[in-house]
Amino acid sequence: MKNLPYTFVVRRLATILSVVILSLSLIAAVTGILLSFYYEPTAGGAYNSLKIVESEIPNGWLIQSLHEIAGNGLIAVSLVEIVVMFLGEKFRPSWLTAWISGILLTLTAIALGWTAMLLDWTQLGYWRFAIELGTLEAIPLIGSQLRDILTGGGAVNTVTVAHLYTLHSYILSIGALILAIIHLGGLLIQEKEEKKQAIESEAELSFSEGN
Repeated sequence: MKNLPYTFVVRRLATILSVVILSLSLIAAVTGILLSFYYEPTAGGAYNSLKIVESEIPNGWLIQSLHEIAGNGLIAVSLVEIVVMFLGEKFRPSWLTAWISGILLTLTAIALGWTAMLLDWTQLGYWRFAIELGTLEAIPLIGSQLRDILTGGGAVNTVTVAHLYTLHSYILSIGALILAIIHLGGLLIQEKEEKKQAIESEAELSFSEGN
């Protein structure tokens, strides 16, 4: 009985965090769509188009800031969610759907941040990406192939920006939304089943005490 309040708080916190994760995913998706109206996925145009959004488009700076905050927040909250689920002993087989979707969502959120690294085409983003490409290329067997897929088989240029933009905007963003929905659904369904089991256990206990 002493563990009941703790378990309830942690379980409810996991559900609340999953709602936050879904909200951040939606904010990032909506603001990303708005930015895509003006963003030019080319080596020279990326930087200029974002500067135009920031300085000339009404509330463009706000949309851009919300997109960055939602993306970074998604990574942070997803990591916290994994810790909360671990503390709540949600690594049990009955929480398999929530666990798998949560882990995949965290990896997807990190991948979203990684692919966004070069999309602003700043000096910092360019050199960070170039350094990490070297690390990626060092992976045995598949490193060179991954580098060629991302860069288009050559240097970091417009093709690289287009590839990262496609991964970021279409594949990873849609994946994050789907995983966020699955994660929240898995938690809600399991919470409902646990409540049902608790009610049945109390009823059986009351029946046993009555006899």
